[in-house]
Amino acid sequence: MAVPTFVDRVTLHAAGGDGGHGCTSVLREKFKPLGGPDGGNGGRGGSVILEVDRGVTTLVDYYHAPHRRAGNGRPGQGSNRDGADGADLVLRVPDGTLVKTPEGEVLIDLVGVGTSYVIAAGGNGGLGNAALASSRRKAPGFALLGEPAERRSVVLELKLVADIGLVGFPSAGKSSIIAALSRARPKIADYPFTTLVPNLGVVTAGDTTFTLADVPGLIEGASEGRGLGHEFLRHIERCSALCHVIDCATLEPGRDPLSDLDVIEAELSAHGGLEDRPRIVALNKADVPDARDLADLVRPELEARGLHVFEVSAATREGLVELSYAMARLVHQRRASLPPPEPTRIVIRPRAVDESDFTIKREGDLWRVRGRRPERWVRQTDFSNDEAVGYLADRLNRLGVEDQLRKLGAEPGDAVAIGEEQNAVVFDFDPSVETGAEMLRGPRGGDPRLEGR
Repeated sequence: MAVPTFVDRVTLHAAGGDGGHGCTSVLREKFKPLGGPDGGNGGRGGSVILEVDRGVTTLVDYYHAPHRRAGNGRPGQGSNRDGADGADLVLRVPDGTLVKTPEGEVLIDLVGVGTSYVIAAGGNGGLGNAALASSRRKAPGFALLGEPAERRSVVLELKLVADIGLVGFPSAGKSSIIAALSRARPKIADYPFTTLVPNLGVVTAGDTTFTLADVPGLIEGASEGRGLGHEFLRHIERCSALCHVIDCATLEPGRDPLSDLDVIEAELSAHGGLEDRPRIVALNKADVPDARDLADLVRPELEARGLHVFEVSAATREGLVELSYAMARLVHQRRASLPPPEPTRIVIRPRAVDESDFTIKREGDLWRVRGRRPERWVRQTDFSNDEAVGYLADRLNRLGVEDQLRKLGAEPGDAVAIGEEQNAVVFDFDPSVETGAEMLRGPRGGDPRLEGR
């Protein structure tokens, strides 16, 4: 099977790095058998970031390797040593990459070199027992677990960023015109569908420099899936203007410049969103005698439709200078009509400091607790450690979860779930439950053995 070199649509599965676990450690020195907690915090997990790079023109790297993951945070260590943060994974994408959910919701349009977007954030590191110590809890025998990272699947869809789009039937000469006007060197041959991928070229006409792109192989029915053009119609959505390249020397029966133009316009209309783009027409292959006669014949009809028409030959370069200056005028008019660019503003949207909101709903025989803070606390809890469970119970009590359950009519022994249905933690409601720390007559998650030290 042939390996594609140009890919403009892929599904990317990204996962940030998990946060490192906090460390449970007690300082031990000579004459200080219990010198106090000294466990360090876990490191933050790395994030997966998309960033526009001028040197990238295709999504082929993500076609071959669609699963990407950032580095995990390292766990904390004793002697108050925090774990290292995981490395961010920066994925380079072409200018004009659209990021969407698998359901089709647009997340961001990455246009402009340096534009970036975090698609999978890394998890926070867990606190070590040194950070959990307080005047009431002088020697925590537990630490918090690192948070799992965000995992997300997104669809990357490339739309070329070009000023002028060339449209026309296969073998009309679009690639030849790009090769003649710029330094682009697309594959050119005298058979249909020579061009299998969109081509880009940079053209300079006077003081104006612009980019030129062609859409391969538009034919009748392309917008419905025929031929190759339906795969690439979206690449001209960003173009400022369109240039119809019409083959005046075709030998195919039933084709002529006017019918070719009508067919391509019908496909553009079926695709939608291109009605406001100005059009010009290039009657190509004027070096062929019969083609020149045909071009002279249809030119008045095209001009009567309000189109600016040029007779050109990519082979002899006849008329290409005039065509390039006409394209430059359209680009200049488009750029002049746009508002002046505003300086890039860095917008910082910190999370709300108050994350104490939570909800409790009755679902059959189950009470379900949802909220950013209680769900995060559950993810950070080591349920094999009684002190850690007691510390979670104290936090939930201070947040008001137990009081709210009582108000709603929860009875001891009722099942309580915290979190989503897929990964919820379920326990029996019993606010008077005794944990290992309570049996030592201290606060849940505390240790009175060091009181007074």
